[in-house]
This record gives sequence, C-alpha cells and structure tokens, in this order.
Amino acid sequence: MPGLGEEDSVTDGRENLIWRKSRFCASNACIEVATGADGQLVRDSTDPDGPRLSFDSTSWALFIAAVRHDEQGLSG
Repeated sequence: MPGLGEEDSVTDGRENLIWRKSRFCASNACIEVATGADGQLVRDSTDPDGPRLSFDSTSWALFIAAVRHDEQGLSG
C-alpha cells in the first residue's frame, strides 16, 4: 500500500499483528493498518487499545480504490 512502510510498523502486544502507519504522518495522531485473519484492521494510533474497524478483502479494495480516485481529483 502506498505510503506505508515497514520502518513505521509496531507489533501489537495483544495479538500477532504488525500495525503500519503512513510515512507521511507528521504526528502520532494517525491511523494504523494491520492485516488480520479476516481482512484489514484499522485503529487510531493515539488509542492502540481502543476500538478497531475491520474490512473484508473486497471492502478494503473498494475503499482503497475510492481514496485513490479522490486523490486524483476525480470525485464530484
């Protein structure tokens, strides 16, 4: 995934997950993404023990496509 680097990864102490944060994150107030058994997980980097969003593979692919579409200025 563009912008995510292993050098920015944090291992989760509760589970065997590697959380990645964008290299473009200038502060610690970003989201982190990890690959879980059932798809992608997203959490707030300022609250690593807090709630997480879970996306199956299809939903994640659609989300990434929509973000890329928006970054290119193609949205409404």
